[in-house]
Amino acid sequence: MRGQGREGKPQRCFAGYGNVLAPPLPVRNGRVSGQGGELLHPNAQGRVGPPVPAEEAGGGRGGGGTAAPAGPAAGLPSPVPAPSFAPARPSAHAPAGGLKRERRLPAAVPLGGGAGSAQGRCSDPAGTPLSAALLRSALRCPAVRPRPAAMWLSALLLGAFLLSGPVRGSDGSASTAITCFTRGLDLRKGTEDVLCPANCPLWQFYVFGDGVYASLSSVCGAAIHRGVITNAGGAVRVQTLPGQENYPAVNANGIQSQVLSRWASSFSVTGTKNTALESVGRSVSTARPSTGKRPKKTLDKKAGNKDCKADIAFLIDGSYNIGQRRFNLQKNFVGKVAVMLGIGTEGPHVGVVQASEHPKIEFYLKNFTAAKEVLFAIKELGFRGGNSNTGKALKHTAQKFFSVENGARKGIPKIIVVFLDGWPSDDLEEAGIVAREFGVNVFIVSVAKPTTEELGMVQDIGFVDKAVCRNNGFFSYQMPTWFGTTKYVKPLVQKLCSHEQMLCSKTCYNSVNIGFLIDGSSSVGESNFRLILEFVSNVAKAFEISDIGSKVAAVQFTYDQRTEFSFTDHVTKEKVLSAIRNIRYMSGGTATGDAISFTTRNVFGPVKDGPNKNFLIVLTDGQSYDDVRGPAAAAQKAGITVFSVGVAWAPLDDLKDMASEPRESHTFFTREFTGLEQMVPDIIRGICKDFLDSKQ
Repeated sequence: MRGQGREGKPQRCFAGYGNVLAPPLPVRNGRVSGQGGELLHPNAQGRVGPPVPAEEAGGGRGGGGTAAPAGPAAGLPSPVPAPSFAPARPSAHAPAGGLKRERRLPAAVPLGGGAGSAQGRCSDPAGTPLSAALLRSALRCPAVRPRPAAMWLSALLLGAFLLSGPVRGSDGSASTAITCFTRGLDLRKGTEDVLCPANCPLWQFYVFGDGVYASLSSVCGAAIHRGVITNAGGAVRVQTLPGQENYPAVNANGIQSQVLSRWASSFSVTGTKNTALESVGRSVSTARPSTGKRPKKTLDKKAGNKDCKADIAFLIDGSYNIGQRRFNLQKNFVGKVAVMLGIGTEGPHVGVVQASEHPKIEFYLKNFTAAKEVLFAIKELGFRGGNSNTGKALKHTAQKFFSVENGARKGIPKIIVVFLDGWPSDDLEEAGIVAREFGVNVFIVSVAKPTTEELGMVQDIGFVDKAVCRNNGFFSYQMPTWFGTTKYVKPLVQKLCSHEQMLCSKTCYNSVNIGFLIDGSSSVGESNFRLILEFVSNVAKAFEISDIGSKVAAVQFTYDQRTEFSFTDHVTKEKVLSAIRNIRYMSGGTATGDAISFTTRNVFGPVKDGPNKNFLIVLTDGQSYDDVRGPAAAAQKAGITVFSVGVAWAPLDDLKDMASEPRESHTFFTREFTGLEQMVPDIIRGICKDFLDSKQ
């Protein structure tokens, strides 16, 4: 049904189905449950939906509407029946094959109503399992409220009955059901068939390596990364392997794996023949598997959550769109997020900006470093009103908020969480571009999307995708209403603390320009030249190449120089890798000094004033016919860090003369061209170390 809010726009209102308390139970044996486990109830249209909180029944957007009557309305269909388990035979709802054990209690426990409550309609005969009796009573008799202790006991018993169990394929082989979070090291067998659930959020996966994965990687994440399954889940065969060094970082199938220098054990993933999987008696738990007892982690309240270091600006909606009432609900939600983050001197720091007609910075990062102080400051915020100029506020926050004077810390991810009730009055696209250029990760939390009638008032219906850091689903967050938002706090906090997902932060992977100076002299040869190009590709793969991220260029030299491609020619990793593969071997003499001068002037010159740190990797296999020391010194003076990589007959003295200080960590040498592959991780680590040192 629709009502009128205080702003006069069409509003959404909901009718509840009584005031029923039901235990938080998961979906089991075909029964329906909502988020958090609450059983879903039929609404006026005969569709199932969650019970509407009493506070929300009072109105839609703007606080209009009328409260729904308690209890079932006339004409509503019967509630969804609760599961029933007969004592002498398997339940009608049990899977094929039957149940081997029936878990029962001696008799039903009184549910708070007694024999006389509701004319006895809510009681079940003695001998009915407690869980079934409780559920049946809760659904049939809205007026009867079970005792909380009894409800939780029933939930526990029913959950224990339904959770865990093997899963078998159509060929009879058993597959172990796992969760999105199960790691390779959680499995105990050398070879094991497992079943990954559907709809695991890709941003939660931690994956290290490619093909062979470190055992602390998510099994399901590795399977998706490898292409064995999709996000729809499925069967995977996991093979335990020995540990190794230098697990590479590769972006595949929507998952960015991470670099890891060494791990004690590994695993690989392949598909299985088990396509038709069926339950054999018990459903699969979606809880995180136990990996043994872990000591409880205590949080130093003053230091805060050290695992979630971030500088966060909450850009709250203070426009007439949201109104005074929902503005207060928004403050409550922001306060809960701030507390759960674990604010402290060595943890996250937060500030607040209010968006309305003109942006107002309510308090900076430096003002408060304790959760109590932040919570009090948020409660004291006053509603401003005016148009929802969120784009203007976002641009202002990105440019002015994160300065050292205002409390921003070096090397810490910068985040803006934008709260939007409805839609913005101005353009967000330009503001999003500015935020990305300043290295700020923009999240948008949108509440109450525009209705079909309201879409005509929106300047750009794709405003969320254009404003966030990356349009990959990770940086956008949707809540249906400001009521009952507690369940949305933890998932948002987990996102804000996932530093490896902060793609717009300035890191060594997304904030460098890497130029490759490639020896194309006749002593190299065609086959070895291909090995050099493979080395160049493997280094480039590790970096996040984009128009606002890292960039790659390549120059080939003999006596002459040829720019294969510059920093601005290709702005995606795929195009860069394709361009590297298409480089043609020149053949000729060796003039390394002239080539360094050419590259400094023509390749790095146009980007010398840009935001990225510049690196030059010189690859050569022999003695240069000219001086290399002077040109290398000039390159370093221009702000370019030089790594020298020598093969075969390259003189060590020349390599050291070209390399930046300290020369030992910037000079590399191998006798064979095949040895270049082993240098890739060290080159990448060296670039990241220099980048971090430059930020200190």
